[in-house]
Amino acid sequence: MNATNSHDPLNVLFLCTGNSARSIMAECLLNRLGQGKFHAYSAGSMPTGEVNPRALNLLRKTNFDVSSLRSKSWEEFAGPDAPKLDFVFTVCDNAANEVCPIWPGQPMTAHWGLPDPAAVEGTEAEKAFAFDDCFRMLNQRISIFVNLPLASLSKLSLQKHLDDIGKAGVPASKEPA
Repeated sequence: MNATNSHDPLNVLFLCTGNSARSIMAECLLNRLGQGKFHAYSAGSMPTGEVNPRALNLLRKTNFDVSSLRSKSWEEFAGPDAPKLDFVFTVCDNAANEVCPIWPGQPMTAHWGLPDPAAVEGTEAEKAFAFDDCFRMLNQRISIFVNLPLASLSKLSLQKHLDDIGKAGVPASKEPA
């Protein structure tokens, strides 16, 4: 991790398979909620090449600037010119089970898996609810994360907090047995 005493923001990468909805929303939320403290990025192992239109609409509706958002590969963050990552969070089940690149600097990692709102079938209202619910859960987790007392936590304690955040707000049916 960057020295928490430094004034440089900590770099956080949110990973998902397609980098079209969950990771994009997480990037936007952390850049807003952690402004000055964190700089968020997002990427995918198999990017779709476009941001999901429902995710874009939700972000616009909640006053986020979406002009620079794009679906991109995690390879952009594994090269020598990439920003040094302090944290890497997977936000979908597939990315947690894939082989990830070796991140320079050994960032702290955690799995914050959420159901894929883009995979929901049904009425427009049901699809909108899935995106709203995903956004709400990401907002909850990221709010907890930005308020952690990073400078006073040991690495082991911080890892436990990060893992616990990944379990926050998960519907009971999604909890491990």
